[in-house]
Amino acid sequence: MITIVILFVVFGLTLLLGKLLNRDFGSVTQAGNIAMCAMLLFTGISHFFFTKGMVLMMPDFLPAKVFLVYVTGILEILLGLGLCFPKTRKISSKLLILFLILILPANITAAIKQVNMQAADFTGPGLSYLWFRVPLQLFYMGWVYIFGLRQKKAAAVAPVLGTAPLLATEY
Repeated sequence: MITIVILFVVFGLTLLLGKLLNRDFGSVTQAGNIAMCAMLLFTGISHFFFTKGMVLMMPDFLPAKVFLVYVTGILEILLGLGLCFPKTRKISSKLLILFLILILPANITAAIKQVNMQAADFTGPGLSYLWFRVPLQLFYMGWVYIFGLRQKKAAAVAPVLGTAPLLATEY
């Protein structure tokens, strides 16, 4: 899945650029939040390109599915951006973890219906997809928790990676 690749590539590049340029955005905490922001920008924008496929993913009982796809895309973008700023990081992290919990039923529905989101049809991988998607969703929640809510844990990794924390308050 491309989202995990985006997450790790942006994380690594942010750390590397921060180290090379001797900039604050190279802290482990900030790199983790920038990486999640990049991933959420990608997934949020995809709501506007793969709307039909995302509508198919939603449980049948939900009304106004197209509207909900757009709203969730905007939410992903805003919450991702909120991770990049210390003043909004904690609330964005809490809301994002809740958001990730709330959208999990759509991923389960998509697997049951064998939805192929990009093709907007029913040729997807089916239930076997859940063996990957559910742990991935938990991983994303853990990432947001560590880098957004438990900043001192993320900053504790900094000496190992050779980076300095963004703020002294991260400890």
